[in-house]
Amino acid sequence: MAPMQPLHELIHRIQWDREFGKGVFALGYRDRVAREEKIVPFASIRMDPQRPDTFSFEDEDGIVHHIPLHRVRTVYKDGAVIWQRPWHS
Repeated sequence: MAPMQPLHELIHRIQWDREFGKGVFALGYRDRVAREEKIVPFASIRMDPQRPDTFSFEDEDGIVHHIPLHRVRTVYKDGAVIWQRPWHS
């Protein structure tokens, strides 16, 4: 795993670095209700410049969820963990 870098920098690198961005990425965030990690394919997320500290995605029921970046705990590339922060209860 690479040295820890700020999550927003890693997200920008996935989006804009063509070589690094090759692969299948996903974000794992802490679901506060289920108290477990939920994984969202990176291709499904949207970054809103008006809300730079969140990402959004639409679930299978058509509901749009807005997730604060501080709830992201894991970033995956091709199924492997490339970034991770500690879980807190």
